[in-house]
Amino acid sequence: MASLEWGLLQNGAEVRGIAADGIIGEDVTLGIEKVKALGRAFVKWIGMKHDKRPLLLAIGMDSRLTGPRFLEALEQVITECGADLLNCGVVSTPAMMLTTKMPEVQADGAIMITGSHVTFNRNGLKFFFHGDDIQQQDMSDIIDMAERGESPHTLMPGQVHIYNLMALYARKLRNKVCDKLSDMPNPEKPFEGLKVVVDAGNGAGGFYTKRILEPLGADTTGSQFLYPDGRFPNHAPNPEDYEATISIANAVRYAHADIGILFDADVDRVALVDSRGRVINRNDLVAIASAIILEEHPGTTIVTDSITSSGLGRFITEVLGGRHCRYQRGYKNVIQEARRRNEAGEECWLAIETSGHAAFGDNNFYDDGAHFATRLLIKLAQLKREGKDLASLIENMPEAVEQREFRLPIIGDDVARIMKEALEGIQQFASQIEGWEEVSQNHEGIRVVCKNQDECGWFLIRMSLHDPEMPINIESDIKGGTCAIIKKLKMYFRTVKNIDSKALYNN
Repeated sequence: MASLEWGLLQNGAEVRGIAADGIIGEDVTLGIEKVKALGRAFVKWIGMKHDKRPLLLAIGMDSRLTGPRFLEALEQVITECGADLLNCGVVSTPAMMLTTKMPEVQADGAIMITGSHVTFNRNGLKFFFHGDDIQQQDMSDIIDMAERGESPHTLMPGQVHIYNLMALYARKLRNKVCDKLSDMPNPEKPFEGLKVVVDAGNGAGGFYTKRILEPLGADTTGSQFLYPDGRFPNHAPNPEDYEATISIANAVRYAHADIGILFDADVDRVALVDSRGRVINRNDLVAIASAIILEEHPGTTIVTDSITSSGLGRFITEVLGGRHCRYQRGYKNVIQEARRRNEAGEECWLAIETSGHAAFGDNNFYDDGAHFATRLLIKLAQLKREGKDLASLIENMPEAVEQREFRLPIIGDDVARIMKEALEGIQQFASQIEGWEEVSQNHEGIRVVCKNQDECGWFLIRMSLHDPEMPINIESDIKGGTCAIIKKLKMYFRTVKNIDSKALYNN
């Protein structure tokens, strides 16, 4: 079992840590030597799965400042371990994963160097095998092997090849568009007449304009922050970031564009802006994706994360005629649940999280922001011929009047115990409040419907996936409803030790 120092690097089925100095009080936890050890361990782990020799691995990175040093370190140790290597340079995470699936590449394993949307001084490693992420237990095993310094035995070093992965990946997406829009007036340029603003956040998503949109005829005037820059000087590379969404909304309005697309740093998440400059993310984005997939596959199940709204649930089931499973927060959780349901015989074609992660069944449930954006643009091109836009797909979705989110820090080292006791306490407290009813079919935390006339809403309290804090999401269909719910929640939290509830009192 890994020591605390190494164990803290594990973030689910990947590795994340502080990779560079630059923020006071944040010491480096993921340095070059640890990256090398992880690279050696991964080669050995892959070798235990394959009889083939030599192995072929692929590596790539997003735009982070520490990416080139990590990539060079991995190139060195992987070839020293006898494996051949495809150096793919700056790429998206979904494209990197596909190197282990695409017949044109057929890599035995792949490593993506990315910290996703986190601050510039952090970075991480994602590992892929057989066309998918490795599992959480596999990650634990690799970390254990890395800490022990394990490395495969080899007699001959491997060779390095520079590989233009994004050209291949982009061609596949372009072909998909041309196939879906073959009835357009100019089938070779089916996006002709469509004006699209892309904001890559100085991450790896800049390829989307030059390699996909422009060859298909789209006008990308007004697109911004396409050049990779690991300082992220313009805004955080995060589709949920307020400044990022305001920036692209302004760019869309200024360019009089039909749509804006905002990627995160490694292009596995996306948010939209419509032609009026309205940001479409979270529940609205889930609703549009659901409308598209339920038109193609009537009655199918949509798996979402736990914080999706009651209005969205009614929209999927009552308006669109689908089935809705509200599952655990975390894009891997919703993907795994969608796959499980399909294996059990329940038709499911979409797993999507409010953060902008989306995985479609006809894309093997790969979590791919560029694929998601492409699906949306195909639908927009079709709707535009009818004088409509994507927002027309969700005109009948019930919208909450008020939405609030709080994150209450946990005070103390025994985070799991504190959270567990707090959830049990809120469950008991809610059962004693008239007009409150716990949702029985709930896969994460405690979700309570608040039926009193001054509330008309719900709240969800859960354990954070990654941080020592307790998130609370609250919605209401009436003005002042969230305040009425918060007022009662304060009665409970003032009796709870080890949870900092000041945020509830500062609302």
